[in-house]
Amino acid sequence: MKKIGFLSFGHWTPHPTSRTQSASDALLQSIELAVAAEELGADGAYYRVHHFARQLASPFPLLAAVGARTSRIEIGTGVIDMRYENPMYMAEDAGAADLIAGGRLQLGISRGSPEQVLDGWRYFGFEPGEGRTEADMARSHAEVFLQVIEGRGFAQPNPRPMFPNPPGLLRVEPHSPGLRERVWWGAGSNATARWAAEHGMNLMSSTLKDDESGKPFHVQQAEQIRAFRDAWKEAGHEREPRVSVSRSIFALVSDEDRAYFGGGGEESDQVGVIEQGTRSIFGRSYAAEPDVLVEQLAQDEAIAAADTLLLTVPNQLGVDYNAHVIEAILTHVAPQLGWR
Repeated sequence: MKKIGFLSFGHWTPHPTSRTQSASDALLQSIELAVAAEELGADGAYYRVHHFARQLASPFPLLAAVGARTSRIEIGTGVIDMRYENPMYMAEDAGAADLIAGGRLQLGISRGSPEQVLDGWRYFGFEPGEGRTEADMARSHAEVFLQVIEGRGFAQPNPRPMFPNPPGLLRVEPHSPGLRERVWWGAGSNATARWAAEHGMNLMSSTLKDDESGKPFHVQQAEQIRAFRDAWKEAGHEREPRVSVSRSIFALVSDEDRAYFGGGGEESDQVGVIEQGTRSIFGRSYAAEPDVLVEQLAQDEAIAAADTLLLTVPNQLGVDYNAHVIEAILTHVAPQLGWR
């Protein structure tokens, strides 16, 4: 395991027990947690994107703000729903945020997950073409985005521009060199993992995937990672790809930890249907004393196969507590799993 970061959904609710009462709280606390995580030595700050929900939604202002407040930590998404995205405008936003961050963005993109509203992408002005699905539309948007951020000119310049143009065809600006190699695809199946490899994207695998064999979640996820790496090799890409997996992991080192997470209840995989016709398997959570956690996590085949581990954090418990959660893992668990 080379890198450890956190992944926040950015939930907020005006409930008395929540320490994240508003959208403003969620955004500002997301920035503060990234600053704290960098100070603790963590490698990444990643944020989920959900539309029409009391969660983080518009990623690029947040990524830019985190980039301006930090200097080392990787900043990413897990994941941007490409059904909603104008790939040209997204290329501008991504280029700007990456330049502000000094080339630290790690953009996770994907087809997206089940939504809060029916076909929410329609409200954003998008519609799959005739005979195509919303998943096809997401992949098409992704392919355009990947082409644009490569930085090659494609647009015919106006012969009478307002400002002088460089010679040749024009590209979307601002362009951030290297961003193309820092795009990840959130794959829910072995097939989409292979598709990501063919298109030269890193692999981001979450805490759920299609149940394709009935095997334990971590075994299926490790098989997905192997399928991705095999496809990457077959595609002939020159660089080494990266692979991340997400986990809910809590080291019980204080009475507060035990009060929140010491009761158990999610210590085995769960199987269910989140979309019609697709059986999904959800990975277990881990909560135990550090020495027990080390033993448990050492048996997780997907963590062993990945180079990056993203810790999902309960953001409504506040910045201080979530910084404690991250620090406990970095201090008491990660070094014994090969981190640094």
